[in-house]
Amino acid sequence: MANIRELDPSASPLDYFGYELRRKREAAGMRLADLGSVIFCTGSLVGQIETAKKVPTREFAERADAALMTDGFFSRLVGLVLRSQLPTWFQAFADMEGRAAYISTYQCQLVYGLLQTPDYAAALLTVEHRDRVEEMVAARMERQRILEREQAPALWVILDESVLYRMVGDREVMRGQLAHLLSFRHNPWVHLQVLPYSVGAHTGMMGSFTVLRFDDHPDIHYSESYDQGHMTANPQVIRERSVGYARLQATALSPEESADLIARVMEERYGQQQDPGVA
Repeated sequence: MANIRELDPSASPLDYFGYELRRKREAAGMRLADLGSVIFCTGSLVGQIETAKKVPTREFAERADAALMTDGFFSRLVGLVLRSQLPTWFQAFADMEGRAAYISTYQCQLVYGLLQTPDYAAALLTVEHRDRVEEMVAARMERQRILEREQAPALWVILDESVLYRMVGDREVMRGQLAHLLSFRHNPWVHLQVLPYSVGAHTGMMGSFTVLRFDDHPDIHYSESYDQGHMTANPQVIRERSVGYARLQATALSPEESADLIARVMEERYGQQQDPGVA
């Protein structure tokens, strides 16, 4: 007889998801393979999720709800599960980001997480989290769902021009990422500017940072070091960084000029006609 791993549903959101999935599947009189065939995956995958060895995707949760007639239970729970896959030090910021009415960020090295494609995110995460790429990408994509809400936050992103040229993954990944940035060109709630090399020294040279504004909460400034995030509502910090951000906005290319530059880099540097051997 198979040795079935018993989960403590209070141990983590992932354990709770697995515990409830098994309980509801068995209550429905379904074997692992039965549920797998209905939701278009293997019984083995269902078993791995039930034993908390695999993190469910939102698609899996939605299909499980439909198959087990659980009235959106797993779809509601999977957000908490995916949020728990973010680095512990980052979870507090992700929670506040999800509540913000206005997000303004300057990024000097990478595309902001809310605008990353799955392939770009995977290429980044592979560098240091090769064994957890799939679940961490799923968590990052879940984080982006705030942009799809009826009351989505206003998002203003300034990218250093170097972000467009820094190869993350391969040319196909970069082309897809830049095309994704261009897809926001006419989105009234997402504004993207590129800070060109020609600006020279500027107020963002100490590193990337984000300012969150809320309808009923003090503003928060966020920055990162190697293994931790730093959040503060200190009024002086907020004041200085807000002024610094306004200066970056004033010196960056306009959203229209930025889109034109992104499109040009996408074609000239990552275009399909380019010789793969050219750097």
